[in-house]
Amino acid sequence: MNYILFDGDVRKSLLPFTYTRPVADIRIGILTIREKWEKRLGLTTTTITEEYLEEKYPMVEMEQNILINASFCPTKNLVEKVKNLSENEAIFKGDDVIAFYTKDSQEEVNFDAYKQIEFEEELIQVKNTWDIFSLNYQAIQQDFDILTEGRTSQPIPEGTRYINKENIFIEEGAEITFATLNASSGPIYIGRDAVVLENSAVKGPFAMCDHAVLKMGAKIYGGTTLGPYCKVGGEVSNAVLFGYSSKGHDGYLGNSVLGEWCNLGADTNNSNLKNNYAEVKLWDYETGRFAKTGLQFCGLMMGDHSKCGINTMFNTGTVVGVSANIFGSGFPRNFVPSFSWGGASGFTEYKTNKVFEVAEVVMKRRDIVFDEKDQKILEHVFEETKQYRNY
Repeated sequence: MNYILFDGDVRKSLLPFTYTRPVADIRIGILTIREKWEKRLGLTTTTITEEYLEEKYPMVEMEQNILINASFCPTKNLVEKVKNLSENEAIFKGDDVIAFYTKDSQEEVNFDAYKQIEFEEELIQVKNTWDIFSLNYQAIQQDFDILTEGRTSQPIPEGTRYINKENIFIEEGAEITFATLNASSGPIYIGRDAVVLENSAVKGPFAMCDHAVLKMGAKIYGGTTLGPYCKVGGEVSNAVLFGYSSKGHDGYLGNSVLGEWCNLGADTNNSNLKNNYAEVKLWDYETGRFAKTGLQFCGLMMGDHSKCGINTMFNTGTVVGVSANIFGSGFPRNFVPSFSWGGASGFTEYKTNKVFEVAEVVMKRRDIVFDEKDQKILEHVFEETKQYRNY
């Protein structure tokens, strides 16, 4: 059977993160949504996404296909139902289709012709950018359960203080030195070859993926995920870093999401609560205005390849697009368009030739090539986001 993950209607609600990746490649919990499905299915998947992303994230269509809505995170029972689908059957959760079986190559699917199966159990569905951090507590637990099932953790190193040892899992090659691990309120997962330096204090649920680094004295609160090769210091609470991003020094990051290849300068802080305790609004790319989140706590949403200088201050509910470079004193605006260069005193357009130079150097440090596919994606995003750069 061929399994294809499709973006669905939520893609625009997940910008800026879906400018540079399909919905399936969003990280929530320990794994990306694609990795969750592939782990449970035991098979690789392909993708239906935007045309400009297809070269990097291709679709393979075969005679028999099951299409899966990538906004839904799998559970054991859901995967069983997906595997057991027959032709012209579809699984729904309310009005949302989760998965359907088809032999036809169709641009539009008429579900009235399908046998519709309602899935009753609760599921994690990523429909908005803020879901990534607000649902991260549950997602970490789900991934922890499947990744550690039937396996034995590496021993907790001598000198490490811990609570609830059974809820701590350390992969091979990880190094932990004189740290505190409190897994009383959720699991703690330390990935392969990850490093936790002296005096770091971690409260679960917490996920640290392969090769990630916690700097000395880091203070990490629950609901936080550090993707592969992330480096983090200072204070972090309920934040998700997709991978290859750094917040290496003191400063606060809370109720936030950073894409890949981001860097926050030393003493960068974000606000996650308005002074009047009012509901936080975030920039909505679909409507072109700020929209209610229903949240009292909501911090920074930063797209891939964006950076900020030392002592940067971000207001509550700030959205930063792809490849922005922010610096200077004062609070920058709470919507910074992609390919912007500047800060509170004003912005200019960040030219793609300069963006590509930086991306090539940054990615080379991790032995990853910034190739023509990546360049074409950023060129498309540059053109697509021009409408917002009306400084």
